[in-house]
Amino acid sequence: MSVFAKNCKALKKLSCGSCTFGAKGMNAVLDNCSSLEELSVKRLRGITDGAAAEPIGPGVAASSLKTICLKELYNGQSFGPLIIGSKNLKTLKLYRCSGHWDKLLVVIADRVTSMVEIHLERLQVGDIGLAALSNCANLEILHLVKTPECTNVGLKSVAEHCKLLRKLHIDGWKMNRISDDGLIAVAKHCSNIQELVLIGVNPTCKSLEILANNCQNLERLALCGSETVGDAEISCLAAKCLALKKLCIKSCPVSDHGMEALAGGCPNLVKVKVKKCRAVTCEGADWLRASRGSLAVNLDTVEPEPLDAASATDSAQDNGIEMPPAVTQVGAANIASSSTSRSTSFKARMSQELKKISLVYWVGRASVVLVPVYRSDLMRAATFRQDRFY
Repeated sequence: MSVFAKNCKALKKLSCGSCTFGAKGMNAVLDNCSSLEELSVKRLRGITDGAAAEPIGPGVAASSLKTICLKELYNGQSFGPLIIGSKNLKTLKLYRCSGHWDKLLVVIADRVTSMVEIHLERLQVGDIGLAALSNCANLEILHLVKTPECTNVGLKSVAEHCKLLRKLHIDGWKMNRISDDGLIAVAKHCSNIQELVLIGVNPTCKSLEILANNCQNLERLALCGSETVGDAEISCLAAKCLALKKLCIKSCPVSDHGMEALAGGCPNLVKVKVKKCRAVTCEGADWLRASRGSLAVNLDTVEPEPLDAASATDSAQDNGIEMPPAVTQVGAANIASSSTSRSTSFKARMSQELKKISLVYWVGRASVVLVPVYRSDLMRAATFRQDRFY
């Protein structure tokens, strides 16, 4: 990595996944690649755990970095100096990184106030860290996915100080810690909201009406796994959300009466997707199509299954709502049926079958992805794929 970094000083994008180099290799890149703009790191196995971990960054790359994405890192907080030193950072994405992040997020938000997009997924972070992000006054996009320690208190702080917020995704994991109170604060202070995704959150007419009245630019709305979203709530949205263009309703207690309300409301609505809502019938969907010929109505009456972020994400993406990438339903089914046996077989035979580990460089004009490829009889039929850049 040191040799690579010294010979690729014009590098702009770097994505590495499941590599065995550690802090020294990463620091070599940061110390030599002064034009680096995007960095994505997933499962970097060479990072030392605990107090002995060598700090990563900031290096000369800190001045040019605009996007940092950390995924599934056992000691992701060792990247703290890099994040804190990246004064021009615009996008920060932290996915499934161990450790408690509140204290570090407080320091990050105090030093790096230029961020406009933040994703926190399956992260141990609470209201202290979330409230600290309110220091980013230019924040436009916020994703809170399965962060059960975040409550209305933290969301209120963000809403009151980040008034440019236009995209908000919340997966409450059915913990009921974010509710009407937090959503009302968003409605009162963030009138620029264009896209709202609520998964496992239980809003009522109380918050939805204020959202509809105050957020006149709301165009995309997804309500998934909400026990409180029924016909009355859909009727409220139909009457008040004049700018709404795309609506996704999944695993909610909505019936054909809710579809009737949509037929006479939301004049700019172009697409509705209803999935796993048992009380919505094919006749109700057909009636909605007939009533509004230009409206695309997608009804899926498949028997409900346990809600998770991946399946809810799929529904929202089908409605044109940007969400973290998830496997398709077909892919999920295949994975569910085969991943356990394949994983067990792979682990049992790896020590015998593994012949050689080689580092494959996939080089673009100014970007590189580093992924270890295992050459063995077992893996020859495997396909090589690139992790999506963030």
